Amino acid sequence: MPYTLSSLATTAGRLGRLAVLLCGAVGLTGCATQAGKDDGSNAVIDGMARSAALAADSTHDYEAAAGNWNILYQRHPDDPDLALNLARDLRYGGHLQPAIDVAAPFIERHGPSAPMLAELGKDYLAANRLGLAERTLRQAADAAPSDWRVLSALGVAIDYQGSHVQAAETYARALVLSPDNPVLLNNLGLSQAQNGQLAEARATLRRAIDQPAATAQVRQNLALVEALSGDPQAAERLSRQDLSPEMARANAAYFNLLAGAQRP
Repeated sequence: MPYTLSSLATTAGRLGRLAVLLCGAVGLTGCATQAGKDDGSNAVIDGMARSAALAADSTHDYEAAAGNWNILYQRHPDDPDLALNLARDLRYGGHLQPAIDVAAPFIERHGPSAPMLAELGKDYLAANRLGLAERTLRQAADAAPSDWRVLSALGVAIDYQGSHVQAAETYARALVLSPDNPVLLNNLGLSQAQNGQLAEARATLRRAIDQPAATAQVRQNLALVEALSGDPQAAERLSRQDLSPEMARANAAYFNLLAGAQRP
């Protein structure tokens, strides 16, 4: 789960949209068949809904994906994988309270598991319910101590509450599990920057952008830190790698402003 300084058409695809229209999008009212009746159509419905959900996920159409996972979840409400997929795609689609309303009751009914605790913690984090997010993600980290993704999310929850030293320690724990992970290095670098450790932040983010999986977001975060460190030229060079000339020029003016604000 990376964050930024500013925020801290196939047949299968059409099938996904059709299911959403027929079954109420991301609402949790369901689209179940008659209980106890199975003439072979149940397996067909399940197969179609699953295929459509996976196809929608592959194209990042989270509204359609959630609609189809919801069909399956209403028919199989004790299946943890379906609950996870539904809560995740509701969260990805911005439907945060519905995501919580899937994950939290599932945990109440079936007991805590590391994957469901992690999902609920991320749902709370996305909804800016930071205390609940931190508490839930700590439970998830205790249940899955080797999962760097859980520690990454926990670090973000701690960072958002202003405890940057503790957050950096959490990212460092995650980096032991996943060395040179650009997501973790990004988050650690931004945590250091927010704590006023600009030299350390630059070194960490430069290490992050050297990783093959580094994204444009990581480079732009480094550009901001370079500007805050008083080097607008380095910031502009990074900015031009990913942005259009017009946006890069606009950013250059902003970087000069940031750099100037740091000078005595």
